[in-house]
Amino acid sequence: MSPRSALRRPTPARHAPRTLARVNAIDRTPADLLRSALAADPARPLVTFYDDATGERVELSVATFANWVAKTANLLQGDLSAEPGDRLALLLPAHWQTAVWLLACHSTGVAAEIGGDPAAADLVVSGPDGVETARACSGDRIALALRPLGGRFPHAPEGFADYAVEVPGQGDRFTPFAPVSPDEPALVVAGRELTGAEVVEEARAESARLGLGPGDRVLTGLGWDDWQGVAAGLYAPLAAGGSVVLCRNTGQLSEEGLARRVADERVGLTLL
Repeated sequence: MSPRSALRRPTPARHAPRTLARVNAIDRTPADLLRSALAADPARPLVTFYDDATGERVELSVATFANWVAKTANLLQGDLSAEPGDRLALLLPAHWQTAVWLLACHSTGVAAEIGGDPAAADLVVSGPDGVETARACSGDRIALALRPLGGRFPHAPEGFADYAVEVPGQGDRFTPFAPVSPDEPALVVAGRELTGAEVVEEARAESARLGLGPGDRVLTGLGWDDWQGVAAGLYAPLAAGGSVVLCRNTGQLSEEGLARRVADERVGLTLL
């Protein structure tokens, strides 16, 4: 196996309390996992994002990430009138804002389909590259510019609401109108449908397979078009009480640059 596909360093100092594994043992949905992480240590890093095409670096603590999730969930439930059981086609790459949208869907009971068919969805969320495909959705359409720091479009695509314009004014706390059932569909990835409970179960299994524990840092450049990629980039670190260094366009990063990042970010496991 090449050094760019799996690099390990000694396990870094752990930041999250070891009690987190016991706290989230009763969690049934991905939103429950986020609530447990927030209760355990809101200040610790959860998602650190790099885009090596633009030089962007964003670090989100558990509290900051949860705030973005709450605002996005309020946008979904309030302005977009999304309800449990609705289907959302998610046409976004591996990105910190994609992670936010996934947890917002889980918070509202909306089933998120990564790379889903917009024509078969109740609403669609798209990055710049998916806009034309997303026009097939007859419901609400949200576009993300994916610019550094969550910046807005200079001019939003016609027929789309600009996420960066709509989300800042949303509430910082979220309460669903109806309880989210762990037994209802929550995620569709690579054609596989998972309930909320199954996402949590699979996330725990993947975190165990990867050897993750509280405080561990995973660096990943894997795409999110299959379960392994999205689990490594979001669900497994969340279930383990760890954190992720999410990297986009890593082909533009040199071997030396990768090694520096692994050291600087105190990464214990690298998956590229």
